[in-house]
Amino acid sequence: MSIWTRLLESAQSLFDPQSEADLPGGESGESCGPDPHDVGFTAAVIGLGAKLAKADGEVSHEEIQVFSQVFRTEPGDAASVRRVFNIARQTVRGYEGYASKIARRYSDRPCLLEGVLDGLFYIAGADGVVTLDEMVYLQKVSTIFGFSEGDFRRIKASHLGSDPDDPYEILGVSHQADFNTIRVAYRKLMADNHPDRVVTNGAPREFEQRAHQKAAAITGAYAKIRAERGMLIRAD
Repeated sequence: MSIWTRLLESAQSLFDPQSEADLPGGESGESCGPDPHDVGFTAAVIGLGAKLAKADGEVSHEEIQVFSQVFRTEPGDAASVRRVFNIARQTVRGYEGYASKIARRYSDRPCLLEGVLDGLFYIAGADGVVTLDEMVYLQKVSTIFGFSEGDFRRIKASHLGSDPDDPYEILGVSHQADFNTIRVAYRKLMADNHPDRVVTNGAPREFEQRAHQKAAAITGAYAKIRAERGMLIRAD
């Protein structure tokens, strides 16, 4: 039985606007992925994606396509995926409830929470523009997940570019930071977001493409700061 079939069978409880049950699953631990067979996590992420697609008042064809790409499925599951998405989209539960469930369940896995936020940014930008309503949504989810304002600016900059093209925002450091602080921030971000590590630590395979793009943005920002400060670019 595929996870999509299980979601359809449990849809009434998993997407019930009155349900406040925590996500099912095993014990949390050192990982970038959810616990195996955690259908509740999948349902909550689908709920977030569906609500995001409606955040600007309409669901575009591009958003549905990207949603299907983010949650890779077998061709035979296409009908079930669309039905699950539509169920989540039509419920009255606010997205805050889905985000809170994920945050409570995986508070000790910030790399997983950031991966979910990366996926939501990807969906939001599917139609070529991120609206104000969508940005408010993304920032609220980020706050519920426990990320700081600086973290959100960094994540946003890695997807949409900085304001304006600010490498310091991508690395999440201030313009006044000394270079050692910048180097430490860069190394930590690369360690947390390196595609090989993300996949090795159990993150869903669909996060790998975003991890490559994010790592490239982080590396580019670090190189730009080094060049601005008159340092030779070399491997650290």
